Amino acid sequence: MKLKDNTVNMCFTIEVSKVHNIVGDNTSVKNDLNIPFEVKRIYYLYDVPGGEKRGGHAHYELEQYILAVSGSFDVIIDDGTDRRIVTLNSPNLALHIVPGLWRELENFSHDAICLVIASHKYDEGDYIRDYYSFLELSRRKKIDREDE
Repeated sequence: MKLKDNTVNMCFTIEVSKVHNIVGDNTSVKNDLNIPFEVKRIYYLYDVPGGEKRGGHAHYELEQYILAVSGSFDVIIDDGTDRRIVTLNSPNLALHIVPGLWRELENFSHDAICLVIASHKYDEGDYIRDYYSFLELSRRKKIDREDE
């Protein structure tokens, strides 16, 4: 499988819908409306011990929306050349991560709940779990681009 030719600059945060009500707010995401892919999997991380990191991988095909539905945490995205840190701390703010980027999550607050909305079902073959392998694939991607 070939690594997508994406950069950290292609990742962005988006405010998803927020309906304010006197009894509490409501946020929803909808396929092809406020999310640019068909949702195939949803999972969440919580009770992450202080100082621990999550993520630490890249995907060939999968794209994600990541939200802090409670608390806060940082998302580090890396394209092999540039790194960017995005702090998520609002339940109606999503970070869209495109395929082909390394991602790590860290600095979880004690009450953090990280919701991940994914474009594909779980597929171990879509993961790059070794950072040095990711960097090598990223280097090859840049060489291929320069040869075109």
